[in-house]
Amino acid sequence: MTEITLLDGGMGQELIARAGADPGPLWATRVMLDHPGLVRAIHADYFAAGASLATTNTYNILHDRLLPHGLDALYHALHLRALAEAHEARAAAGRGRIAGSMGPLGESYRPDLTPPIQVSAALYAEKARILAAHVDVILIETISSLDLARGALQGARTTDRPVWLSVSVQDRDGTRLRSGEPVSALAEVLAETPADAVLANCSMPEAMAAALAELKPLGLPFGAYANGFSEITPHRHGTSAPDYCARHDLSPERYADFALGWVAQGATLIGGCCEVGPAHIRHLHARLTAEGHTVA
Repeated sequence: MTEITLLDGGMGQELIARAGADPGPLWATRVMLDHPGLVRAIHADYFAAGASLATTNTYNILHDRLLPHGLDALYHALHLRALAEAHEARAAAGRGRIAGSMGPLGESYRPDLTPPIQVSAALYAEKARILAAHVDVILIETISSLDLARGALQGARTTDRPVWLSVSVQDRDGTRLRSGEPVSALAEVLAETPADAVLANCSMPEAMAAALAELKPLGLPFGAYANGFSEITPHRHGTSAPDYCARHDLSPERYADFALGWVAQGATLIGGCCEVGPAHIRHLHARLTAEGHTVA
């Protein structure tokens, strides 16, 4: 059977749920400041559920998020706090790898806010250099346009860490990025700046089979980790985040059904994103091993 790397599940929504309050635009970062140790506890729960790695709570630590709140002076310190909590959880578990998360500039699901490549490459290089000494792999997440993928890859490749690129696709058409560009066009991007693996994330699980069919021909290890949101609808006014809400029909059993389908397509990197929590990962681990796959 197949050797699977089981990613963890979502961090931001899990933090919000456990903190008992909406922390506002800084969500996961604000919770980390107000509730020290909560990130470590969530990492520990994912390791206990069988996850192979911890994804650092650094997705949203970006200058464009921190500056409006007067917190940009904490940019480096926030990275180190998130990294420390991942390492503490791994030490307690006695196993696992750490993936350093780099989220999208501008706003998640907003390809229209993609900055010029030279700008994004420099910003991602700064972030990657902080992460690289402390992680096993750099995970570029929720990328919604080809140019943002270009900048992120160029920045990440300034370090010696393996780089995984994960894109967010349209919920109704998994063959297209949220920008409308074809997922297959990543071949051109990767020819310019290679990645070590390609994934799709933070889209509905129903869209992932089509996305994986486009990723597989790229010839790299590939996979998916879907969200538990309803369809993400682009916001049409100002620069607010798109509208979305949590769905209530995505049980651990149903999510595992989707994920086993991705494995049947050849995916070896499997996990969950927003609203997919430790219970989903625990059930997915059990299903994978019950069907003869090895989780490593």
